Amino acid sequence: MRKLLMLIAGLAALIAFFLSLPTPPANGAATATSPESAIVIRNVRLFDGVAVHDAMTVVVEGGTIAAIGPAPSDGSGGATRERVVIPDGAEIIDGAGKTLMPGLIDAHTHTWGDALERALLFGVTTEIDMFTDQASAASMRSEQAEGSVHDRADLVSAGTLVTAAGGHGTEYGITIPTLDGPEQAQAFVDARLAEGSDFIKIVYDDAGGHWPTLDTATLRAAIEAAHARNVLAVVHVSTHEAARTAIEHGADGLVHVWSDELGADGLFAMAAEKGVFVIPTLSVTATMAGTPNVTHLDQDPAIAPYLTPAETGALSRVIEGLPVREDRLAIASKATHELATSGVVILAGTDAPNPGTVHGASMHGELSLLVEAGLSPIAALAAATAEPARAFGLDDRGLVAPGLRADLLLVDGDPTRDITRTRHIVGIWKAGRRVERSQGDTALEGRVKAPDTEAFAQFDQDILDAAFGFGWQPTTDERMGGTSTTSLTLVSPGSRDTAGALLVKGAIGPGFPFPWAGAMVFPGEQPMEMVDFSAKREVVFQARGDGGRYRLMLFAESIGQIPASTFFVASETWQEHRINLRELTQDLRGVWGLAFVAGPAQGDYAFEIDGVSIR
Repeated sequence: MRKLLMLIAGLAALIAFFLSLPTPPANGAATATSPESAIVIRNVRLFDGVAVHDAMTVVVEGGTIAAIGPAPSDGSGGATRERVVIPDGAEIIDGAGKTLMPGLIDAHTHTWGDALERALLFGVTTEIDMFTDQASAASMRSEQAEGSVHDRADLVSAGTLVTAAGGHGTEYGITIPTLDGPEQAQAFVDARLAEGSDFIKIVYDDAGGHWPTLDTATLRAAIEAAHARNVLAVVHVSTHEAARTAIEHGADGLVHVWSDELGADGLFAMAAEKGVFVIPTLSVTATMAGTPNVTHLDQDPAIAPYLTPAETGALSRVIEGLPVREDRLAIASKATHELATSGVVILAGTDAPNPGTVHGASMHGELSLLVEAGLSPIAALAAATAEPARAFGLDDRGLVAPGLRADLLLVDGDPTRDITRTRHIVGIWKAGRRVERSQGDTALEGRVKAPDTEAFAQFDQDILDAAFGFGWQPTTDERMGGTSTTSLTLVSPGSRDTAGALLVKGAIGPGFPFPWAGAMVFPGEQPMEMVDFSAKREVVFQARGDGGRYRLMLFAESIGQIPASTFFVASETWQEHRINLRELTQDLRGVWGLAFVAGPAQGDYAFEIDGVSIR
């Protein structure tokens, strides 16, 4: 678990770098229609966030739930008068055989890019963010307050988390303030609240001694500082002992369940007695156990058509170098069951977009994992609706009740008996506006195809030129706070007595958890423009150098933000290397970059490449 967190940190930092580049438009984005009339959903099974009611009628007007009452019961199909008033001109929706429930609330995410749009597409109408850029979060919340956001999920955010200098959260290439001692806690928390944080998230995790963390006095002081301002204090932990300490010191909730070992029975009783809530994030634990996408979302015909190629790839991503411990998911599931049985409130959260998860779709997998852990389907649904709303003080949502926001999800079948029916979405409404769903591959048509030419870069005249695309650029971790350097130089002769080759030379330095430096090439006319490589099979190139081990990284839409990579050795004499592209990803329709890099091992490096072909 500890080493895993270090690996996640490094990979997330690499993601952060590439997210600083321009991002192409998302596929299959959600759009919301204007409410031209009232909406009436008749004769529907209603899960109101707490209980199930059969044969109900729900009326929505002006973005809120106006009335709820029984549907006709005389078998006439509506001949008798409804027990609620149906507004003139209302849109009538037949709910027979369907279930209406509150919009889903994902209680643990990290939000950037188009995350909120993607979440809404799968019925997640609110995301509770556990750490993101506070300026972006403040801007999104301001737009929400104006009531103008209908095409994305709402955001509730911790903003900047509370962590020690050099601790978890500082490794993402974003400069954040850190907490040095208990005497600073109140001022530190007040500063987060002034930035707009809705609650306070605290890191109490040293990754097995690999990074600093708060001492117990500072942990307690941070929790008390949050409580002094009447806001929640939730704590990131990774072990049962850290969980025990956080609960003993007054945490309102734990944002992960532990998976190192089950822990003593007294821990579960104490959690219940103290009234904490727990967000298990079993989807991420499944990835830690070596089984990402254990619920097979990408194979479900109710989910798969709405996934983008990037999301399909991300669901099955594992963390390279992770020492898999297969019992992690079993331990976390057992702990979740014991907590729930002891009376602890469980909230559904995915920790998207960590490896093995995506925004929106993974919520349906998380619900399945909660049921597999022993929660009833009704309890799992409550963990994704009423319970997170109650825990985080979201009084206007989470329930289907008169006067509350009409954040609604209509599905085919009965998820109170079969939790997978949440995936069979019939309709989504956010504040009374219906969300129009589009399938995930809608942007693939007309994508630029890679030219038939095989020769991609010969380096005979200009080191920045390629046979097609934007060309070659240096890439390093410097913008992420690292100290690695690189230079690209045309040298002569090249391999096989060609006119030139590209010399990539520099040093991998400290300052960044996942250092890299080298040369990157964009096959599109602009950086990150998607190019269809589906007719290509392999990358072939010549390399020589200092005998070091280097990496070829492939960036593609089907992979997600974390590149796929493979190693090659730059021996002292020219050697040909052949990289099978389909061993890196099966879907090559959206390739946007290739990189030849050194790292993460520190020190000087030098290698040459020549005769790069894409065949």
